[in-house]
Amino acid sequence: MSGALASSGGNNAWLLHRYRFLLVSQMELIQIYQCFCDRTRLRILHLLTRSSLCVCHFQEILNEPQVKISKHLAYLRSHGLVTTEKEQNWVIYSLPERRTHELERNLNCLQDCVQTDSVFKNDLQNLNKLRNNCCEPRSIFDQPTTRRRKNAKAKSSVHLRA
Repeated sequence: MSGALASSGGNNAWLLHRYRFLLVSQMELIQIYQCFCDRTRLRILHLLTRSSLCVCHFQEILNEPQVKISKHLAYLRSHGLVTTEKEQNWVIYSLPERRTHELERNLNCLQDCVQTDSVFKNDLQNLNKLRNNCCEPRSIFDQPTTRRRKNAKAKSSVHLRA
C-alpha cells in the first residue's frame, strides 16, 4: 500500500505543478489583456517598444497631463508590463528585460496593428522630435530598450502567486 500511496502522491505533485503552471499562464495573459484594453496604455507600450522614457517624455509625446500618464504607468508596472530604473532625478520606464512569450507576441501584434493608425504614427513622430531636441536624460535615447544601464537601480513590483 505504501508504494501505491507514494505513486499517488507523486502524481498529485505533478498535477499540482501543472495546475500552477496553467494558472500562472492564464493570469499573465489576463494581465496583458487588462493592460491592453486602454488606448493610452497601448500608446505607452507602443512607445516603450522603441525607447525607454520618463513621465515628462510621455507627457510631451502624448500631450496628456502628468497625473494621467503616471496613473497608467503605475497600472502597467503593477501588472508587470513595465519596469523602472532611477537615473539621477528621473525615473525611467521600460519594458521588462525578460518578457513572457505571451507578452512578446502581444507586443509584436500591437506593432503590426498600429501601423496605419494616425494617433500611433503621430506618437512616433513626436518621439523622433523628442530624440533630436531633448536634453535630459539624454542617455536613454542612446541605449537599446532591452539593455539595462549598469548604474541604474531596477525595480519591479510584480509578484504572481503560484
